Amino acid sequence: MKVLLFTGLGALFFSYYWDDNFDPASLQGARVLLTGASAGVGEELAYHYARLGSHLVLTAHTEALLQKVVGNCRKLGAPKVFYIAADMASPEVPERVVQFALDKLGGLDYLVLNHLGATPAGSRSRSVQATRWLMQVNFLSYVQLTSLALPSLTDSKGSLVVVSSLLAKFALDGFFGSLRRELDVQDVNVAITMCVLGLRDRASPAEGVRGVTRAKAAPGPKAALAVIRGGATRAPGVFYPWRFRLLCLLRGWLPHPRAWFIRQELNVTAAAAA
Repeated sequence: MKVLLFTGLGALFFSYYWDDNFDPASLQGARVLLTGASAGVGEELAYHYARLGSHLVLTAHTEALLQKVVGNCRKLGAPKVFYIAADMASPEVPERVVQFALDKLGGLDYLVLNHLGATPAGSRSRSVQATRWLMQVNFLSYVQLTSLALPSLTDSKGSLVVVSSLLAKFALDGFFGSLRRELDVQDVNVAITMCVLGLRDRASPAEGVRGVTRAKAAPGPKAALAVIRGGATRAPGVFYPWRFRLLCLLRGWLPHPRAWFIRQELNVTAAAAA
């Protein structure tokens, strides 16, 4: 019985990854707003979109790094590429970023949310101020950017692509799951692709987290290409590496084993749970 179960799961995973209709030409001329574009997976996303001929607005916190990425995108053939340095910890910033993108590109076909706050989240006794900062950067800014870009994405029948870690996905599922249902009810043709890359971007989200002793990030170029394929084909979900799909399925089926599997993946020490 176990052999049949795992065989069936394996067939499901392979069919999920091999059965897609990705057409690189569909991204030529696409208007893309990409957050967290200065390093890691976000930087690789920018380079892939540039090679594919997309028009880009890139944003991240550090202007010097953004300028480097913009220069490389131009060398790779991006027809249009603009940048705006922005700190998502400020509640007024998302509106400024979306308006900048609309002014420069005339609309949006893709909103790719890839930014993640780098403040360590390892202590249960975090200050109220630190908690508010994390909520703004890692959740509220996602909601704001999505709400502001949604009218343009509706006009273009575009796509919202959310890049998250395994842990962040569980927090973001509530809002984006509700939004997906609402769009379906209203028959709005905007796709939402949730991308789970494990612990992303050189494992920076896990550095300093109490009890996490192993947190290997997904390879940037390959993970970025998986995200782009998923967004372009309007897939509901992308999991890289594939085993994170199983962990997410366990969330609803077996909550206690799910927690155990996640702890094994991150190699969380017993002391951290105390």
